[in-house]
Amino acid sequence: MAKQRPAFIADPVMRARAVSPLAGHIETGQFGVAVGQSPSVRLGERFGLSIAEVTAWKGRESKCRAAIKATASAALKVAPGSGSVKTAAGAFNIAPMRWLVSGESPELVANLADAVGDDGTVTDLSHGRTVIRVDGPKSRWVLAKLFAVDLSDAAMPRGNGLATAHHDIFAQIQGVGADAFDVYVFRSFARSLWHLLCRSAEEAGYRVD
Repeated sequence: MAKQRPAFIADPVMRARAVSPLAGHIETGQFGVAVGQSPSVRLGERFGLSIAEVTAWKGRESKCRAAIKATASAALKVAPGSGSVKTAAGAFNIAPMRWLVSGESPELVANLADAVGDDGTVTDLSHGRTVIRVDGPKSRWVLAKLFAVDLSDAAMPRGNGLATAHHDIFAQIQGVGADAFDVYVFRSFARSLWHLLCRSAEEAGYRVD
């Protein structure tokens, strides 16, 4: 008798009941700019996303990439750091045979687990990560204060991502627009990174919606 794979237990984020680690720490408005001037950076939290890490078994990478494409509409290439981002979902390579996948659908992780099947593993990170959006013409300039990585269009085109760190704060960054980046960080470090980003953006002027 064939051994059955244990069923994946979905634990989607319940946005109406979930509490952000940044609750009480996000102050909306414009900072560091005079009245009538436009800020060069926009900061905000992408709250309530479904987030998963997919790891392929050896020789099953192409099948896992196909599963991610079918579930998140993210067409992935083989190159390290390659990724794809759509309006409601995206994914990028974070290590050999490993991808970070995120999206707005509460069913994303469960659907991803079904699609991957026995070709790899799916780990639900939705409750353990916070995603901060850094956008605007000086977004790279602000991030360069904290992370010693190349975020230029040539080095990291839209959709691609990388893993890096600021001191003890591990972060994964994906380019999601012309001047926009999503920074994934452990939930326990979210407040520290948020305040660092705000302080780093003061010189350029920033807005929090």
